[in-house]
Amino acid sequence: MTLKLSIFTLILAVFTTSSKAQELNCTVQVIAPQIANVEASVFESLEDGIRGFMNGRRWTNDNYEFDELIECTMQITISESIGNTRFSGSIQVQSNRPVYNSDYKTPILFVIDGDFEFVWINGDAILFNPGQHRDNLSSILAYYAYMILGLDYDSFGLEAGSEYFLKAQTIVANAQNSGGQGWLASQGKQNRYWLIENLLSQTFRPLRLCMYNYHRRGFDLLESDLEGARLNIADALIEMRSTNRIRPGSFNLQVFFLAKSDEIIKLFGPAPEAERVRLLPVLKQMDPGNISQYDEALL
Repeated sequence: MTLKLSIFTLILAVFTTSSKAQELNCTVQVIAPQIANVEASVFESLEDGIRGFMNGRRWTNDNYEFDELIECTMQITISESIGNTRFSGSIQVQSNRPVYNSDYKTPILFVIDGDFEFVWINGDAILFNPGQHRDNLSSILAYYAYMILGLDYDSFGLEAGSEYFLKAQTIVANAQNSGGQGWLASQGKQNRYWLIENLLSQTFRPLRLCMYNYHRRGFDLLESDLEGARLNIADALIEMRSTNRIRPGSFNLQVFFLAKSDEIIKLFGPAPEAERVRLLPVLKQMDPGNISQYDEALL
């Protein structure tokens, strides 16, 4: 009886452990349309390596069920190569979040990073050490893993993503003497340094509060209380005006609206006129690149 119980306990433990998963379900695509001097198999191997790195690593101490994995994508475009080991191009990172009681996935992050330079030898494992900068490839990938996590956690709890934003900030600090692009404040206002520096500043707190109120008090309630949820979403967007007044046209606001502008238009296009009139000037002020789309949909 004791032996049977022990075997049952062991099987149960294995099943329970195997039912847990890492946090990310990351789809990776590496394309090199202009590169003719490198075998296609090199980029296929790189794609496999990045996918394994993103999906095979535990990034948090939380246990995720398979249906809780964060859906995200990385599209990497290689535009230049020096030999078979040094590459440069861009990386586009997107992530989504499920909406409660719905099949809809709301976009959380959409960023295009043109400072993607790295050295990688075909077949090498991608290794990451949180305490040091090993290489540009692992640091950039880990940085975006923590950005994806931080924003996802922020959408479920008030400033719940701080732990992961601080990890991303540490990656930036460790990489600043590497000579790579995108890690320094002096290398432009739209890079990895400023994306995380802004997020952790008091000036951008309304943006982080918006991530919670827009999703948890907004989209998650749409099915049960459309009008109330839509009002909460509008209030969350309007609260970001204080950030825009201090830092108009900031990179973080651009990234937010790159992910959200189409969704906002679809949500408020059918809304009553009073709601549209209230929100329209705020959106046009914070997201001037989409003024014509807002006018067409919300006027």
